[in-house]
Amino acid sequence: MQLKLSIKKLFLGVAAILLIVSFSSCGKNVAFQNSSIVPAAKGNVSVKKDSNKNYSIKIKISNLAEVTRLQPSKNVYVVWMETEESLVKNIGQIKSDTGFMSSKLKASFETVTSFEPSKIFITAEDQQDVQYPGMQLILSTNRF
Repeated sequence: MQLKLSIKKLFLGVAAILLIVSFSSCGKNVAFQNSSIVPAAKGNVSVKKDSNKNYSIKIKISNLAEVTRLQPSKNVYVVWMETEESLVKNIGQIKSDTGFMSSKLKASFETVTSFEPSKIFITAEDQQDVQYPGMQLILSTNRF
């Protein structure tokens, strides 16, 4: 009888913890699709709405080749955001040099925006301040 009561309390405790965790993590965590240009690259995007009603975007990528090794060679990886209204916005760059990338080719990116993203993608570009994405799509999420 005592064992059944302990198991029931344990089960209720675990259920309560799972419920709390599910309500506290109101963000989205989306994996990038496989890349045909950099097939070894893997990564994910985390999007969370903050207390100011802005959106925090965090990206983590591994096995991202240096941008100068691509064919054709480029100078910078640019991160883009697409909104529900189909607005595409350059939200920053990921450099593939030793300052931002480790020897294991890992990269991360963080920014905050007032627009709600519905898709995140990365292109290889000649300049970081381009207004429209180029044709060399490196990584992309599905719409979320």
